[in-house]
Amino acid sequence: MINLMALKAEISAINPDVRLIAVSKNVDIDKVLALNAQGQLEYGENRVQEMARKQSLINQSLNLKWHMIGRLQNNKINQLISLRPTLWQSCESIEKAKAVDKRLNYKLDTLLQINSANEDTKQGVMVNDAIQIYDEIMQTCPNLNLIGVMSIGANSDDMDEIKRSFELTRNIFDKLPNAQICSMGMSGDYHIAIKHGSNMIRLGTMLYA
Repeated sequence: MINLMALKAEISAINPDVRLIAVSKNVDIDKVLALNAQGQLEYGENRVQEMARKQSLINQSLNLKWHMIGRLQNNKINQLISLRPTLWQSCESIEKAKAVDKRLNYKLDTLLQINSANEDTKQGVMVNDAIQIYDEIMQTCPNLNLIGVMSIGANSDDMDEIKRSFELTRNIFDKLPNAQICSMGMSGDYHIAIKHGSNMIRLGTMLYA
């Protein structure tokens, strides 16, 4: 397993304000606990049912914070709300925002996902629509506390394409009211993401090897 202190020192040398989210999908409980023993508190799950399973098995006194980072299916909205995640990172449309908002009875911190790579395989709003949709969610979804944006870097070997996808997201982030979190960067591109404005990265299997 990775030396978490060394990794965080490396990240901090680029930007000391970056938060590390450990993606725990496809990872067993023992590895989550081993990483937690090194001080990691925030974890990201792609599936609501897996978040629920891990929450039920891990001692609540550890005070782990759970982030929803995958596509939220309509039939899983109520379950996600019951789990009270720290952050819903993957709000990909105004329709999904409204569907979640109307069922909430508390304020849910939320990020708008942007498809800044403009790839069919990625979810999220288009770059040209992002500011308008962000504003619409703020105006029409009082139970969603919209505090920033999330994106996935371009799936490309072209470094310029990857950089451009991150720059587009950061440019949108800089124009948004009350935006605090710019979540972008995964195991293969987090260095680039941080250098181009990310303050939250989502790292997966590299943490547990």
